[in-house]
Amino acid sequence: MYEFDSRVRYSEVDHHGTMTVPALINYFQDCSTFQSEDLGIGTTVLKEEKRAWLLSYWQVILNRKPELGEKITIGTFATEFKGLFGNRNFYMKDADGKYLACANSVWAFIDTETGRPTRPQPKDVQLYGVEEPLDIPYEGRKIRLPEETDDLEVFIPAVIEYAEEVLNKTPEMLPVLKEAGVVDSGGQGLLEVIKGGYDAFLGKEIDYSVIEPSTGVTVNKVNAEDTADIKFGYCTEFIILTEKEFTEDDEREFKKFLSSIGDSIVCVADDDVVKIHVHTNDPGLAIQKALTYGQLSKMKIDNMREEHQEKLIRDAETVAKQQAEEDQREDEPKEHKADGFVVVSAGDGLSDIFKDLGADEVIEGGQTMNPSTEDILQAVERVPADTVYILPNNGNIILAAEQARDLTEDKKVVVIPSTNIPQGIAAMINFMPGQPAEENTQQMTEEMGNVKSGQVTYAVRDTRMDGQEIKQGDYMGIADKKIVAVEKGLPEVTVELVEGMIDEESELVSLYYGADVTEKDAEAVADLILKDHDDLEVEVQYGGQPVYSYFVSVE
Repeated sequence: MYEFDSRVRYSEVDHHGTMTVPALINYFQDCSTFQSEDLGIGTTVLKEEKRAWLLSYWQVILNRKPELGEKITIGTFATEFKGLFGNRNFYMKDADGKYLACANSVWAFIDTETGRPTRPQPKDVQLYGVEEPLDIPYEGRKIRLPEETDDLEVFIPAVIEYAEEVLNKTPEMLPVLKEAGVVDSGGQGLLEVIKGGYDAFLGKEIDYSVIEPSTGVTVNKVNAEDTADIKFGYCTEFIILTEKEFTEDDEREFKKFLSSIGDSIVCVADDDVVKIHVHTNDPGLAIQKALTYGQLSKMKIDNMREEHQEKLIRDAETVAKQQAEEDQREDEPKEHKADGFVVVSAGDGLSDIFKDLGADEVIEGGQTMNPSTEDILQAVERVPADTVYILPNNGNIILAAEQARDLTEDKKVVVIPSTNIPQGIAAMINFMPGQPAEENTQQMTEEMGNVKSGQVTYAVRDTRMDGQEIKQGDYMGIADKKIVAVEKGLPEVTVELVEGMIDEESELVSLYYGADVTEKDAEAVADLILKDHDDLEVEVQYGGQPVYSYFVSVE
């Protein structure tokens, strides 16, 4: 234990004449420094050894602020050393020996050259000794030194537990998450990866049959099998039109029965309809059992062994065709040129548009699948040009594109920071061959900034965002990352989105329709827009993108 006395000075008090919290904390820190220096293991010694104690966390309990001129006693002592960390208590007493304030702290021992934690040597801690910690009524976070273990079966679950704790706090950290009633999606995804890695570490076999969809969500079966070793040969699907209430007990009983005759089980009840999916060798048993609950509808039984063989043939033909096309491209001499383009796109129609505009390499990606830095780097290397322009077409991909740029040594790489598909198209349209890269970069960036961009997609759950109530299945119109339109119908929400994007200076509206939209439906939406805006030019082009029914641009 180490103590020293002092008096509260004028420079340490506020306008009430009482000590400020920063001044109190300074006393505690000074006390620990004085003790270390007194023991001969202070900052000067540690600095020569290129090591230091770094304050990691502490919690202060304040009973009363000392007043100007009041005599005080400040003390400190170590309570525990474990691994990389040390635990230290502090206190401040008045002249009567009553606690004015107490504190508990955790310190990490670090290598000042690397900035990384390092384990202290016995000589660094033995002189301090350890004493029983103060009995302090701490609130909030519990102060404790981390446990040490070499057992991953102990370590990883602790990581997962703390990750879940932090993930559940993310709605409080970001108001938009709280409004939507969700946690951070990236954090959730990372946590699932960690859980999956831990399952793999344990050698756990995953039973995918226990993964059930939410009520009311359509389930699409996957016919493709990784191997020909198919245990249950018939994919059986049907709907039960229940004649009485299908209770939770009924659901559990039916699932238990299906588990006894097959796998890949789905049993979803919605009012008086029950959707059933099972892989089994005896579909008749599933059907007979289902008839005890009601009539059957939309029955479908597929022989998965036959489907597997057909798929193998189709896949082989596809791979052979792709390989032949790749071999042909590789055999063709590539003419070296001044400028080339690498574009990130989603959808075969959009990819064709970019190729027609001069893109050399189109990387599949976009809003639902981000390519890696390696993907972009390899694409850049394949382009036979002195200068290669990268159009990420997604704000989440810009950093990866910049990393690919920095890793490229044999050619000049320019990243045009396009955040969506319409911006990327506008940038490429305004590229001028023969101009210096700097001028083209400026021109392309300026022109894509003049494009208003929007998207239409659907909601997968009930939520509230941007002040709007959104129900599962509603279509949403998004402009400038904000939801500006919500409707039950796709044409209605698309027209409403466009109405919110156009102004008196608008001349051209481009609709890039996705994989779930027909050309006829897209033309019908264009007609609805022209009905009230016959002064506009409306272009309809096939995009083929997933998830997003329309990409919209207004110029």
